[in-house]
Amino acid sequence: QVKVVESGGGSVRAGGSLRLSCVDSTNTYIRSCMGWFRQAPGKEREVVAAIDNFGRATYANPVKGRFTISKDYAKNTLYLQMNSLKPEDTAMYFCAARPCWAPEYSLWGQGTQVTVSS
Repeated sequence: QVKVVESGGGSVRAGGSLRLSCVDSTNTYIRSCMGWFRQAPGKEREVVAAIDNFGRATYANPVKGRFTISKDYAKNTLYLQMNSLKPEDTAMYFCAARPCWAPEYSLWGQGTQVTVSS
């Protein structure tokens, strides 16, 4: 049973924008700590951005100033606005959730593919 579902991926040219969405069907995880991760072929999964239950956001250095993570509690949705996309942003993007007291993310979506061409 999938509890968080990502969407919004696609193919864009460098410099373009995409907005990823992650819907929490349980209306539970959206109120916890959530994050966006990505994994490119042949590379390890890496955190892109995270947001806690107070709305405080953190970003990986490669995406600072270009990506914005946010929550919409009315829609039970986590977003990742991605601007000024680069070819190196090409990856499968996953949303994840964890209780804020837990060190590890325990709930993962199935991912959405982002491809940026030069």
